[in-house]
Amino acid sequence: MVQGLRLVLIGPPGAGKGTQAQLLREDIDLAHISSGDLFRHHLGQGTPLGLRAKEYMNRGELVPDEVTIDIILGKVMSIPDDDGFILDGFPRNRNQAQELDKKLTAESRNLDKVVHIDVSEPELLRRLGGRYICRACQSPHAIDLGEDASARTCDQCGGELDQRDDDAPAAVKKRIQVYNDETMPVLGFYRERGVLVEIPGDDTIAEVNKQIMAAVDASTARKL
Repeated sequence: MVQGLRLVLIGPPGAGKGTQAQLLREDIDLAHISSGDLFRHHLGQGTPLGLRAKEYMNRGELVPDEVTIDIILGKVMSIPDDDGFILDGFPRNRNQAQELDKKLTAESRNLDKVVHIDVSEPELLRRLGGRYICRACQSPHAIDLGEDASARTCDQCGGELDQRDDDAPAAVKKRIQVYNDETMPVLGFYRERGVLVEIPGDDTIAEVNKQIMAAVDASTARKL
């Protein structure tokens, strides 16, 4: 498999985008660009872009597209032309997709494949409802339906497990609705460009990875 592939992973919260991106990194030498990780870096380091984002967050407002786009594109364009990347969590709406496409096209670095991991709402509710984080080391843990989370401790450090506020049932439904309203239209944008592939995401991590790798292999063959 050649290097230099440019991929985007799109999917609702709980689809396993981060997990699949890490698995892809084990098979392909690509930079993993996580929008969440980048935001945390800029906020933690107090960079000019981080400070701009923080101003909006402190007022309880959404960070505008222009700031988000600057943060992501700054990272994307810092990667050498011959190297590839996996974008995870961006673009989140059609405007972001258009700006990314415009910048990459100007640099002759068009996307090779956009992978949509499609997961049903009942499965998303099951996954996110059982997603817990260690308070001490932040390691993720999955709690089965009906299992008492308070009786479990972190497998890594023995710390207490906690559920994020945005993984509570009402918040999960809201996050899914926001995804359907804002991000689903992005699929049409990429479908028109012939780079979209749909992967059923209700299956096991291994099976989803197998299907993604098949799609990536097809992109690789066209680049050879």
